[in-house]
Amino acid sequence: MEFAFSEEQDEFRETLRRFFEETSPSSEVRRLMETHEGFDRGVWKQMAADLGLQGVNIPERYGGQGFGFLELGIVLEEMGRVLFCAPYFSSVCLAASAILNAGSERQKQALLPGIAAGETLATCALLEEHGDWDPHAVTLVARPDGDAFRVSGVKTLVTDGHTADLILVAARLEASAGPDGVTLLCVLSDAEGLGAIPLETMDLTRKQARLEFEDVRAEALGDPGAAAGALARTLDQASVLLAAESTGGAERCLDAAVEYARSRVQFARPIGSFQAIKHKCADVLLEVESAKAAVYWGSWVADQDDEDLAQAASIAKSLASDAYLRAAAENIQIHGGIGVTWEADPQLYLKRAKTNEELLGSPTYHRLRITRGLGL
Repeated sequence: MEFAFSEEQDEFRETLRRFFEETSPSSEVRRLMETHEGFDRGVWKQMAADLGLQGVNIPERYGGQGFGFLELGIVLEEMGRVLFCAPYFSSVCLAASAILNAGSERQKQALLPGIAAGETLATCALLEEHGDWDPHAVTLVARPDGDAFRVSGVKTLVTDGHTADLILVAARLEASAGPDGVTLLCVLSDAEGLGAIPLETMDLTRKQARLEFEDVRAEALGDPGAAAGALARTLDQASVLLAAESTGGAERCLDAAVEYARSRVQFARPIGSFQAIKHKCADVLLEVESAKAAVYWGSWVADQDDEDLAQAASIAKSLASDAYLRAAAENIQIHGGIGVTWEADPQLYLKRAKTNEELLGSPTYHRLRITRGLGL
């Protein structure tokens, strides 16, 4: 088994790093985080036209490039390094994966080409007021209405929910048609009765919204009542990819801390020569490299359609969340008081790290999944 990236994958990473550093400097991140949409549509179209990033892991027959989760993980890792502001995670990692896992062939043919071309912005509305990410915790009810369904209720902390054209909503049938009645519903952003309210969150670089449904008409994605397995798989895949983004951000924090420690002088010496600073950086390096190893393994498992995906995803998500938060916090400590000022970048990474920690489940949630999976 080959435990290293191929030459093509390394070149892909280098191309992405150049692109994201050019299109997402700190000044641009700060500009976009203050806007309503939170991203640049021109750059979004360029990503699709020049690099085909929105279709990296979408099969070629649906307009994508047909690569795997390793390549998609590289994209997320490089985005995480620069706090790239775009609805990529919601459209590609959540919505496109859900369509691939749960959709019928007709729905895949109809929905995926638009996402791959960067023409359709999509997201998944999963979390409810109780805050439980488990697919079996869904309580929003879907009522049959002819060959469609009606939903009324609320979904919260929906990533890019106020800018998405297509929203995949997790609901439960009143009369279960499957193992437990969990269903994914397709809702268009202009559907009658749908209200999208942008939320004021700590991390302005990742937009989130509250969606309110008032007797909204929707079409089932795949077989009604049989989406629990597909939704669980989608969340596991997305957890691995979010972990990849977190390791990219964590590595950038470590690089920034080391660079500052080399240049900041106290008592006629660079602070990086002090043992306490060396220990901080060494500890962060160990956590980041461990998290990266877990992410790469998780990406490989996702590509193999392996039954260990749930365990691999939870291991990667919990380790990467901890590593990112630790790296971001230590970066601020090494920078000192300037690290928490609005003009400095370290505080932006800390906020993204905290958001990623809770998105798709906290480290505690994922460690509980690991222990349950092991029968402990």
